[in-house]
Amino acid sequence: MTRAYDKNAEYNNAREILLIEKIYQSFEALEETLEKLELEEPLFMIKTAKRSFADNLFKQIKFFSEKPIAKKYLN
Repeated sequence: MTRAYDKNAEYNNAREILLIEKIYQSFEALEETLEKLELEEPLFMIKTAKRSFADNLFKQIKFFSEKPIAKKYLN
């Protein structure tokens, strides 16, 4: 039972990482396109959105690493 749960958790984690990577790549591609088009205001908005996305992602990582349940498994 534990192995099946571990495989499920591992699969879900890998899937989430892939989704995060795709979102980040989309930000990068859009940012590159807007730079080439010299559209400053939309470029600023995309850079701000990308930074906000990263900040929220790191906040979530910090939140889950501070949970007592997570600490139990990290020690």
